[in-house]
Amino acid sequence: MIKKYSWVQIKKTILTPDERAKSLPEPTRKVPLLMWVKGFLQEDSEIGDEVKIKTITGREESGILVCENPSFQHNYGNFVPEILEIDKIVKSELFGGETNE
Repeated sequence: MIKKYSWVQIKKTILTPDERAKSLPEPTRKVPLLMWVKGFLQEDSEIGDEVKIKTITGREESGILVCENPSFQHNYGNFVPEILEIDKIVKSELFGGETNE
């Protein structure tokens, strides 16, 4: 049970595939347009419930409860060794050597 006023994230379908613009590329057009919003839960609920939240700016939204205390999950991908070589080349060209920082 997630308690009222907990910080949560919801998912809401904005457009179904049938409602998407026909001018979109087919892979995009085949999936729904989704929105994820974070806010304060307005009543005790469980993950997967249809809920109402109030955002930090006071906007009210409804959608499917996805998680409690959401965190940022994005990153810049895996390490790419070639980037180190590019760094050396750029520093050499700009500053006259790879050890000058």
